[in-house]
Parts: sequence; structure tokens; C-alpha cells
Amino acid sequence: MEIELVSDCVCPWCYVGSVRLDRVLADDPDPPPVVHRSFFLDPSTPEEGVDIPDMLRRKYGVDPRLAWDRVEGAARESGLALDLTKQRRQWPTLRAHTLLRHAGPRGTQRELARALFRANFDDALNINDPRVLAALGERHGFAADEVVKLVGDPAELAATRAEADSAIAAGIRGVPFFVFDGRLAVSGAQRETVLREALKRARTTPSE
Repeated sequence: MEIELVSDCVCPWCYVGSVRLDRVLADDPDPPPVVHRSFFLDPSTPEEGVDIPDMLRRKYGVDPRLAWDRVEGAARESGLALDLTKQRRQWPTLRAHTLLRHAGPRGTQRELARALFRANFDDALNINDPRVLAALGERHGFAADEVVKLVGDPAELAATRAEADSAIAAGIRGVPFFVFDGRLAVSGAQRETVLREALKRARTTPSE
């Protein structure tokens, strides 16, 4: 079996959900592989990104600190020292997802996904910049020039959009979204106990 994780690397709840999944699998004697699927938190994000505090004020009419406190508190519960004031901009992630999609066959997808989360949230890097992606890719099985070519290829970008569109077509409207063994879905950054129980059920419940 495998676990599909539909997420976006600029989604803080996805970062928390990914860390929680890691903690569950770290205690598992036979952890299944995790496969990342593309999703765009905001497909209309411009190339230059958007100012996150301004976006949150416009969208929710609240002080961004109120939104951040809840996510950061959840992160601390799972040992993640998340500081959402570090990254001021939300970047488009079409290029990042394209690179991540190609890391699957190389066996480096999960590690690259972790690196993208850290680059965005902890290091406040522009993960839409091909140079940033090239530097990350070099540490996860790619040559720098290969990354630049890949994330600039219209056909590859279109394939990534199609993967993200397929998630929407399947009814996924929010992330993170976990699919265990292709049949048991869990939506949201659920507590580790919920993810652990879902993994157990996927293993013990017969397929129809």
C-alpha cells in the first residue's frame, strides 16, 4: 500500500500535516511509501507573489496574528517550531510541484517535499524562483541545469496543472488530504492519533 498526500508547499497546515504523518510513520515497523500529489492553495497567485498579512486581512478581515497563532500552536504540539512571521509572501507553486512530481521516480520525492516546506516557511525563500529550485534539486537527485529546464518547460507545467485539476475533479477542496491505500481518505491536518488509526484501518479492512 501507499499513502497519497495531496498538499501545497505554501500551505502551513500542509506542513503541519506532513510532520504529523512523519511522526506516525517513524513509529511504524513497516512504513508505507508516501506519494505527493499537486494542489494549488491559490492558483491565481501572481508570479511576484502576494503579501500574506495583507491577503489574510482582505480575505478574513482579522489580524493575521490570530490566524497564525492557531497553526503555530498545532505545529508545536507535533514538535515543529513554526514561525509564520518569517515568510511574508505566498508564492505560486506550479514550478515547485513540477520538480516534486519528477522526484518521485528518483526516490527523493518525500525528502524534497520536506525541503520545500522548510525553504518556504523556515528560510523564507522564493520557491517560485528557478534558481532556488535548482539549489534544492541538486540535493535531491537533479542537476541544476536540469531543474531550470524542467520548471520552464510548458509541457511539464501543463502536466502539473492537469494533476492539480484531477484533485479538484475528485472533489478535493482543501489540503492536506491523505489517501490511504487508494480507498481511505482523511481531510485536514488531523492529529497523529487520527492518522495512525486511518493507517491501521487501511491495513486491516478488506478491499471491496
